[in-house]
Amino acid sequence: MYALLLGILLILLKYLSVGPVAAWSWWWVLSPFAVALAWWAWADATGYTKRKAMEKMDQRKRDRINKHKEALGMSKRRPR
Repeated sequence: MYALLLGILLILLKYLSVGPVAAWSWWWVLSPFAVALAWWAWADATGYTKRKAMEKMDQRKRDRINKHKEALGMSKRRPR
């Protein structure tokens, strides 16, 4: 995501001829998009994306269960 934002910013600076970016080659300006593409290919190939999605769903499930337990007064065990 950061690489995409950087790429968009660099394109905007190059197009508007702002600062030293105006003198850079288009290859340097477009390189963050190649980095983003490589990141997404790696994340999908290794299962990183799927794992993060599963962790997020599991956390939502735990939060929902805890919320219902608190509503029923079952959230904490009383010391004996």
